[in-house]
Amino acid sequence: MKKVLSAALAVLVLPLLASCSPTPSPDAGSAPRVGEVNCAYTASGEASKQVNPPPATGVPNTGSTSAVLSLNGKPVGLTLDRAKAPCTVNSFVSLAQQGFFDGTSCHRLGNREGFQMLQCGDPTGTGRGGPGYEFADELTGSETYPAGTLAMANAGPNTNGSQFFLVFGDTPLDPAYTVFGTIDTDGLKVLMALAEGGTDDSEAKDVGKPKLPAVITSVTVS
Repeated sequence: MKKVLSAALAVLVLPLLASCSPTPSPDAGSAPRVGEVNCAYTASGEASKQVNPPPATGVPNTGSTSAVLSLNGKPVGLTLDRAKAPCTVNSFVSLAQQGFFDGTSCHRLGNREGFQMLQCGDPTGTGRGGPGYEFADELTGSETYPAGTLAMANAGPNTNGSQFFLVFGDTPLDPAYTVFGTIDTDGLKVLMALAEGGTDDSEAKDVGKPKLPAVITSVTVS
């Protein structure tokens, strides 16, 4: 199971995580050009929804990309940081463009001080599903998770897949989760309104499945 750790609470995080590496994979071919990296996406488990793995070569590692995650029909604006996490962004964009996230229920809500996040990205809605591949972390060791952070969930080092979490209140965690973007102000309001509905407390007080619907209608990348 994926685990997100905080000083106050051990959090179960999504199981499958994709792995991305800024170095060429064994079959990645020639060395990447300036402004690009090669990534390694390794088969892992059974895909919860059939998708193709992301392209592994010529992945941009500069600039950013915008996306809109529609949560219960309400827009959550995202800025995806290709410079900080090129392989992670590459995977997220590929999954979004293939409709992997469409109609997916976010399965986990943390709504307590010091742990305020919504975890999504598993089509099964159980926290155990993924895309059938995994990839490496993209970490500096100085990651923090303030409100507005978009980061990957994982089951341990280098086990990224499709599950991610959206932070709507400052959440101290070990720097073990790849940060690959930010959430806009209006998106934070959507998340906080969802959080007001509470959780079923299935994991701990104020941590569990959201009581209100939390369905990703679509993720559109511009």
